[in-house]
Amino acid sequence: MQITLTLEQEAWLRARVVTGAFASIEEAARQVIDERLAEDRRRNAGLQREALLAGGLGDADLDAIARTEMAGRHQHLDNELK
Repeated sequence: MQITLTLEQEAWLRARVVTGAFASIEEAARQVIDERLAEDRRRNAGLQREALLAGGLGDADLDAIARTEMAGRHQHLDNELK
């Protein structure tokens, strides 16, 4: 995949590399994207929780759902590392 950055975006990434925060622009870009994905997951989880609470599920139900989702995520990560 090839991505075209604005001058401002490239300068921001290069500055992070120069300061040693990242080994490369690619690493910096991946981390920024990962952080955004995590932010989206947290926001979506909050919205899902609100919807489930509005639908009558209690905290115990939500905890069970969260444990199931986390087990699935761990399995996905295990598969990626193989």
